[in-house]
Amino acid sequence: MPKVTIAQNILAANDTIAEDIQQMLRARGIYTLNIMSSPGAGKTTLLERTLARLQGRIGVGVIEGDIETTADGERIEATGAETVQINTRGACHLEAHMIRDALAQMDMSHLQMLFIENVGNLVCPSSWNLGEDLRVVLTSTTEGDDKPAKYPQMFAAAQVMVINKLDLLPYVDYDLAKVKWQALAINPQLRIFELSCRSGEGLDAWCDWLLTVTVAQHKL
Repeated sequence: MPKVTIAQNILAANDTIAEDIQQMLRARGIYTLNIMSSPGAGKTTLLERTLARLQGRIGVGVIEGDIETTADGERIEATGAETVQINTRGACHLEAHMIRDALAQMDMSHLQMLFIENVGNLVCPSSWNLGEDLRVVLTSTTEGDDKPAKYPQMFAAAQVMVINKLDLLPYVDYDLAKVKWQALAINPQLRIFELSCRSGEGLDAWCDWLLTVTVAQHKL
């Protein structure tokens, strides 16, 4: 049997589980976001800052994905959010069966929003449906301004792009307009947020938008 057929069968099985997850979460009124980026772009810090702003306004849970260690999960758990850590033990992305197992460990009774922090990688996570409502790709000014051009599949698969570390723009060689142009050339429907987790610039707009889309989901 050709390898491509095997790969297709694996993805089809994943998609079946992902569809079940999505139906279950939607039935519970939980809006789910899959956050993807390369390592070091600031996913965990963005979640910490976001959870602090959403605290007391909406019930939020987080599934943390890493190859090893519980360091990021411990950081998120310290915010008070319902948190489950997944260690993939070498796999470079999360898969739907991992999310299903993590949800079985989570108290979802008070949740309206779920964040999935994927493994740091701009390639594989874009191909694996986790049952999310929205895919967010996070990039940062310290990574260079060629990420959309180098990893177009990731930016094509996402509905939202967040550009982080704006506070470092004066100190790095990064063309903000170029990055946005490249990303929109790949995906004209991409919604873009520019922010700094360190200074707080742009975080209120990001969090207000999250509340808006969650409320809209509950009205469906």
